Amino acid sequence: MMVKRWELLPSAPMEHLRRYRNISPVIAQLLFNRGYEDPQAAYHFLYDKELVANPFEFKDMPKAVGRIRQAIRTKELIVVYGDFDADGVTSTTLLTQVLRALNANVQAYIPHRVDEGYGLNTPALLELAKRGVKLVITVDCGIRSVQEVEDAKTTGMDMIITDHHSVGSEIPDAFAVVNPQQEDCPGDSRLAGVGVSFMLAYALLQKQMEIGGKRAYPRIRVSDLLDLVAIGTVADIMPLNTILNRILVRHGLETLNSLRRPGLRALAEVAGLKQGQISAESIGFAIGPRINAAGRLESAMIAYKLLSSTSLDDARPLADELQKLNTKRQNLTREAQVRIRQQIEQTGEIDHSLIFAMDEHVLPGIVGLVAGRLTEELYRPAIVLERGETESRASCRSIPQFHITHALDECADLLVRHGGHALAAGFTVLNENIPELKTRLQDIAQSIIGGQILTPTLKVDMELDMRQVSMPLVQELSVLEPTGHENKPPVFMTRNVKVVDSRTVGSDNSHLKLKLTANGEPPIDAIGFRLGEWLQDMPEFLDIAYYLEVNEYQGRRNLQLNLQDICPAGAGACL
Repeated sequence: MMVKRWELLPSAPMEHLRRYRNISPVIAQLLFNRGYEDPQAAYHFLYDKELVANPFEFKDMPKAVGRIRQAIRTKELIVVYGDFDADGVTSTTLLTQVLRALNANVQAYIPHRVDEGYGLNTPALLELAKRGVKLVITVDCGIRSVQEVEDAKTTGMDMIITDHHSVGSEIPDAFAVVNPQQEDCPGDSRLAGVGVSFMLAYALLQKQMEIGGKRAYPRIRVSDLLDLVAIGTVADIMPLNTILNRILVRHGLETLNSLRRPGLRALAEVAGLKQGQISAESIGFAIGPRINAAGRLESAMIAYKLLSSTSLDDARPLADELQKLNTKRQNLTREAQVRIRQQIEQTGEIDHSLIFAMDEHVLPGIVGLVAGRLTEELYRPAIVLERGETESRASCRSIPQFHITHALDECADLLVRHGGHALAAGFTVLNENIPELKTRLQDIAQSIIGGQILTPTLKVDMELDMRQVSMPLVQELSVLEPTGHENKPPVFMTRNVKVVDSRTVGSDNSHLKLKLTANGEPPIDAIGFRLGEWLQDMPEFLDIAYYLEVNEYQGRRNLQLNLQDICPAGAGACL
């Protein structure tokens, strides 16, 4: 198991806590930990709900809206070209839904991961042109597709790029490029791809109201779209410490919990989610993976059709198919992880600053998951490459100390294409360039993180006595929702708790189930995902770091500790 270093964050000064009127000391401390030293800013973070963003402040948004409205008036065939992950599928669904409500002649296109790969590809664009497509709008992709955009323009087709990925050295010469990652774009750069798509849809709806008045307003409400925005934003691990993302996801969860969209109602059924109890965590662990499973193992159009379904009868078979694909994805990921772990142990690669593994049997749809598991297990940047006949595709996952996309930028001369974020990326490479690419990337990693003691840090917000752990405290913490990336659920620690009962759970017994007590308090249930190895030598007393949550089983709601790490009580190994 990976050893974590616990870091107990400093207590806020008393004069700081006094400034937070009508806020409990616990919440005030948690806000202090998140950098909110100004009470007014903290109140905005906690309670702002009104969507006040101006979509037209995004660079090229007026041009994009004008061109799309022209296409709608002249009945040109429009294609929304998306990506095959949850962010891309929700983006495609959202924009297509809005364009249809505006009476556009529109179709959706999502490339096949195996046959076409990520992003724009010239053969697909040329085929779309042959079918009479005059305007292609990308969602969640395209910002690095310079040549592909040029190829499309030769057919007379106009391209509008909407994306949120990091820009390269050259921006595609499209009719319009809406991407807040551009230096001269004042829009919020922390939006997901579906957030950018929503801003385009929002701008189109605003323009329709401005020009046509209420009678011309389409049969769709902005709130109808926010369930998709919430799913794409959370599933793509976008930051939830920004006001705009918090507002979008907060309202999106309200829409999602109504389950008005038949496809999401069917998906909730197969995932065991209850209406009214769907959270950001539900998206991350239940909804997002099932949507992603379509593009990983089959075609993302299955997920698109599910989200676009207009009846439960149409949606349920598609939801069942996603459920089967997700189970298959889980099994294949475990098998590939074991196989590649054995490979890098045998070759000594496991000791390198960057893991670079090739496998001819790993499916392209799960290489990113396997890379993520390796990064989580070994706390190293990891690249898993699915080797093809002449060229290979890879997914990369990284750690905060190493920006993986910047590293790929330094190797651009060896790559066919690449792109991504600081912690996740992908690329295509000719097989003849693989040995040099591997050497260069490992040299870059060695120069940046070589020699460092790479240990994941678990930041602990507060120390609690077991008497403070209660259902009212859980309710109090709900003001921090939605929690997720960059706004993690608060981590508490309690020392010297007694283990009353311990066992492993899960299909592979990898999870740890405990009953814990301290100071004569009644035992509390605790679950530790992927902590099952502790059962072999379980101490009688533990120091624990955990989230507080409510577990519902057979209609009963009980307090539960979600263990993030444990260590023998008083061992001093954790702090």
